[in-house]
Amino acid sequence: MVVDHAVNHDGRDDLAASVDRFEEHGPRLRAVAYRMLGSFAEADDAVREARLRLSRSGSGSLDLGPGDPADRPITAVARVCLDLLRSREARRGDPWDPWGAGEPGQPHRPEQVTDPEERALLADPAGPAMLSALDTLTPAERLAYVLHDLFAVPFEEIAPIVERTPAAARQLAARARRRVQGTEEMPEPDLPRQREVVAAFLTAARSGDVDALLALLDADVVLRTDAEAVRSGAGIAHGALAVAESFAGRGRSARLALVDGAAGLAWAPAGPPVSVVAFTVIDGRVTALDLLMDPPHLDRLDVQLLPD
Repeated sequence: MVVDHAVNHDGRDDLAASVDRFEEHGPRLRAVAYRMLGSFAEADDAVREARLRLSRSGSGSLDLGPGDPADRPITAVARVCLDLLRSREARRGDPWDPWGAGEPGQPHRPEQVTDPEERALLADPAGPAMLSALDTLTPAERLAYVLHDLFAVPFEEIAPIVERTPAAARQLAARARRRVQGTEEMPEPDLPRQREVVAAFLTAARSGDVDALLALLDADVVLRTDAEAVRSGAGIAHGALAVAESFAGRGRSARLALVDGAAGLAWAPAGPPVSVVAFTVIDGRVTALDLLMDPPHLDRLDVQLLPD
């Protein structure tokens, strides 16, 4: 059996040429992966994995065409990084403390490394602060922001990676940009709209309607739980389906509430709330839910029960 290969002018087939051109942009790809993952070791692994996937593809599907010769290898690396970020989110099992000190930044400093590329990235005054801010983003937000704002990849190429439309990818980057720049995303400013979304969520949860819950959740929504909630059996969840399944069929005794002025849910069978879910609603979608049951956490909240 004879297999025809498209051959370029110097006699190499398209796949070999694509791999070579992938290697050619190694430093830029490593920089992308580092901004995505915050770790040089993981960045190296991601670039190697993307190259390995290309070599196994059996085609020149990542051949770069006439445009920016780095764009398509960047999207290949970005897909690997997105998988790693989502896996990292799913593995996070530590209870969440909303008033905790947060995770420390990277311990190494420029003078402690010898690789010129690593030193350049670490010496960037915005480097540690940038990584700390990026760690607050969802995987899709981080990818959209890093690719577009830091490496000028167009939203038309970002959209298929995060399985959104270009307009939705643009919104992800804009949301991430606000957080990175310190203008933290705020819940939907229209309180009636907040209440509408949370009320619809409660109705869907009580009826066990997973499809209705999915329609209200951002694809990268995260459910965070504090230590007392973990002890009670609640778990951290990431992604719309996991969060929807966490709430489906539940919430029959929950009440609509204002939690520090934003729409949320509270369980208060006999007096003060014993648990609260605070919602972050952005553009009509729930992007985060925080389940709090620790008495010290609840004592810090201003919770006002609302009529159903």
